[in-house]
Amino acid sequence: MSALAPVLEAFFTERLMTQRRASPNTITAYRDTFKLLLGYACQRTGKLPSRLDFADLDAPLISGFLQHLETKRGNSVTTRNARLAAIHSLFGYAALKVPEHAALIARVLAIPTKRHDHTTVSFLTRPEIDALLAAPDLATWHGRRDHALLLLATQTGLRVSELTGLTIADVHLGPGAHVYCRGKGRKERCTPLTTQTIKTLKPWLAERSGDGPDPLFCTRRGARLSRDAVERLLAKYVATAVNTCPSLQAKAISPHTLRHSAAMSLLHAGVDVTVIALWLGHESPTSSRVYLHADMEIKERALARTAPPHTKPGRYTAPDSLLAFLDGL
Repeated sequence: MSALAPVLEAFFTERLMTQRRASPNTITAYRDTFKLLLGYACQRTGKLPSRLDFADLDAPLISGFLQHLETKRGNSVTTRNARLAAIHSLFGYAALKVPEHAALIARVLAIPTKRHDHTTVSFLTRPEIDALLAAPDLATWHGRRDHALLLLATQTGLRVSELTGLTIADVHLGPGAHVYCRGKGRKERCTPLTTQTIKTLKPWLAERSGDGPDPLFCTRRGARLSRDAVERLLAKYVATAVNTCPSLQAKAISPHTLRHSAAMSLLHAGVDVTVIALWLGHESPTSSRVYLHADMEIKERALARTAPPHTKPGRYTAPDSLLAFLDGL
């Protein structure tokens, strides 16, 4: 076995799982990255993955792998950069374990991320949200479950992993009704619930029954819903809602779109961006500024406040009190 295999195994068990306590989603993303990288290196070198050494994973091979992701696998620049971040993390760890490869590691760490265009976030308007929430058939068990799930998603802005990870015990419908979740980066937060959401969740919890650790949204057999299941049910209801709200047809809608929609609803209600960042569990308010760019209403209000062109600037002068009296006669 080469030096690469034990270092890669220790990177997952020691660095990610023990030291950093990385989330299951992070571990899965890193695992997939290295499965792809080892497969690519195996094709290029003719060696089995367990026989690969750090000398085989030099900067030219890593660069070729990143190019392969974009040209052959059709990955976006964002995905390419995420794969590179995982590789950088491994090689940063390897610098302490195999210092004899310091020069090679430094060249790999010097591979830069790729700049890319930042698109405006897509979100649903209030009529579009209403059409989507009206799509599930409330006469069926699945329809009632899906209606509760979609309503909770559009009101709280939970990530799909947070939504599917909710348990019955995470929902509190008494005074100060809220939903508790542990989100990205192991940050815990509580999100308040509206009256409409409470009225929907109460009958669903009664029908769902179960114990506190059981998943809030489950299959008929009681298993936790997967990310793919949420994506499929959302696509189904979007296709139904298009009949009453044609504007949905022009939008690419994913579970994350519902998160954006919750943020935009808060922004339209006048909530400050820093509060929205706390609401969504963002690491920094900077991450929430994308909603300011997406909100044309705020820009239009700002435009309306500007002075019309070709006007003479000046200071405001209060009217004379005597003349105001005479004008009022």
